[in-house]
Amino acid sequence: MAIRFETKIDLEREEKSSDMICNKFGFNKKKLGKNDVDFKIYDGDRFVFYLEVKGRKKNINEAYPLPVSVKKLTKLYDKKKQSVILWACNDGIIFSRTEKLKGDLRVSGRPPREGSIDDREFMAYFNKSNNLKELKYETR
Repeated sequence: MAIRFETKIDLEREEKSSDMICNKFGFNKKKLGKNDVDFKIYDGDRFVFYLEVKGRKKNINEAYPLPVSVKKLTKLYDKKKQSVILWACNDGIIFSRTEKLKGDLRVSGRPPREGSIDDREFMAYFNKSNNLKELKYETR
């Protein structure tokens, strides 16, 4: 079994960003299992879409191109239902319906970590486009 590298801060970022999209559109969410995508999103009791949240430790204006593993995109596609991918940035979120994404593919990733099997993999990268929506967190 692969080691999980998500930290408490990563999980807080996931929660904050998923709350933001739900609050913006009046949806509610259900967290899915560790080996699934992140959330099922509902409008009341009606399923609307699956949501995958990717951490992006940059501000929105510095976040592009947006990375995601092809493996994760395939997992969303295999659901055979509407899905959305969301990048949780320092100052807001960027999101799109998966079927609207157009990008580049290449083998890349992060420097390998001990115990990880997925640090170098087939990745998709998405440049800024009209299909990607941006929302900034409110500042106080």
